[in-house]
Amino acid sequence: MTQCSSVAITNAYVVPVAADPIENGTVLIQDGVITAVGPDVVVPDGIDTIDAKGRWLLPGFVEAHGHIGIHEQGEGWAGDDTNEMTDPDGAALRAIDAVNIEDEGFRDALAGGVTTAVIKPGSGNPIGGQTVAIKTWGGRTIDEQVVSDSVSVKSALGENPKRVYGDQKKTPSTRLGVANIIRKAFVEAQNYAAKRAAAEEKGEPFERDLGKETLARVLAGELAWDQHTHRADDIATAIRLSEEFGYRLVVNHGTEGHLLADVLAEKDIPVIYGPMFVSRSKVEVRNRANRNIAAMAAAGVRVAITTDHPVIPIDFLVHQASFAVRDGLPRDTALAAITTNPASFLGLDDRVGAIAPGLDGDVVIWSGDPLDTDHRAERVFITGTEVYTWDGETDAGRGGGSTRERAARFES
Repeated sequence: MTQCSSVAITNAYVVPVAADPIENGTVLIQDGVITAVGPDVVVPDGIDTIDAKGRWLLPGFVEAHGHIGIHEQGEGWAGDDTNEMTDPDGAALRAIDAVNIEDEGFRDALAGGVTTAVIKPGSGNPIGGQTVAIKTWGGRTIDEQVVSDSVSVKSALGENPKRVYGDQKKTPSTRLGVANIIRKAFVEAQNYAAKRAAAEEKGEPFERDLGKETLARVLAGELAWDQHTHRADDIATAIRLSEEFGYRLVVNHGTEGHLLADVLAEKDIPVIYGPMFVSRSKVEVRNRANRNIAAMAAAGVRVAITTDHPVIPIDFLVHQASFAVRDGLPRDTALAAITTNPASFLGLDDRVGAIAPGLDGDVVIWSGDPLDTDHRAERVFITGTEVYTWDGETDAGRGGGSTRERAARFES
């Protein structure tokens, strides 16, 4: 399992995100869990102590939508397992089965202060498969890094699925075809759940269907529906489908979400916005602008920010937040958008996303304000274990970071 350590970080400018900052604060982590936060924490004997010397201490960031480990860096087709584009209904698929925890992207994540990532199938299919939330370091296998394997199901509307199957001269080749695949799958899942319940009541055997079981969990509220959608009309379709079937919708990307900000706010549908550092590479993102997330937040929409790694390198997550602040997003909202908000949207807030007693000891010492691009993550802790350290004296004074490598996972 992920290593759990005990450590006290003292004399820090603690930014819990979910609470007011603390000058000269201490965060105590015992056996991997935060047990105390404040200016007057008593550190028990025998606990390793780190003097932060006034540096900023924040929770590890949460990447709400990425493909780290499932779309490996520098591996070409051999390392790309993002989309199973042979069946438009991939409800039975699970991202966890394709994640390589040795992907270089995990080292990049640590350098950017990202300690939790929600890994999702791609957007080639109307229904892409089940997602997984994992720590970005810690296990002999991915199973030991899992925060939750009951997060959400990835789905896609818009250009991507209609292009993939249209090029194959198969259904769906239009937006109405994409919506029909999703609608049909949910109707079948409703029928399946009813037949399963009837069989259970009678004590009769029942033939399982993995895809329909996954969608039945969405209908029961156990899994969120992560809807890839850019254009405002596709967002409207996403809302329509969610209300037909009563599932918990999370808009992913939301490029034109600002055009429906009042609707999203009224219905309390959260948006995971981004990636932001991209060109207008296709029609549905031609209205992309950093300021769009500020407009949604101003209307009352709960927002998160994504790199969509490897579209944008995962260590640039905080820089996207910085640019969003430059373009009107309040800085408190920007920090929440990469910590507490994604944790809340995706049901991870009992483990990660803030600095508070009872949460995992995933914290990062920054050289200063992380929204200032002059500053960097200097020391990264996951469940109290230091897993990344920046040394400004290495490499002829240019500095460099070092990651606690795989062999350390096997240490007792």
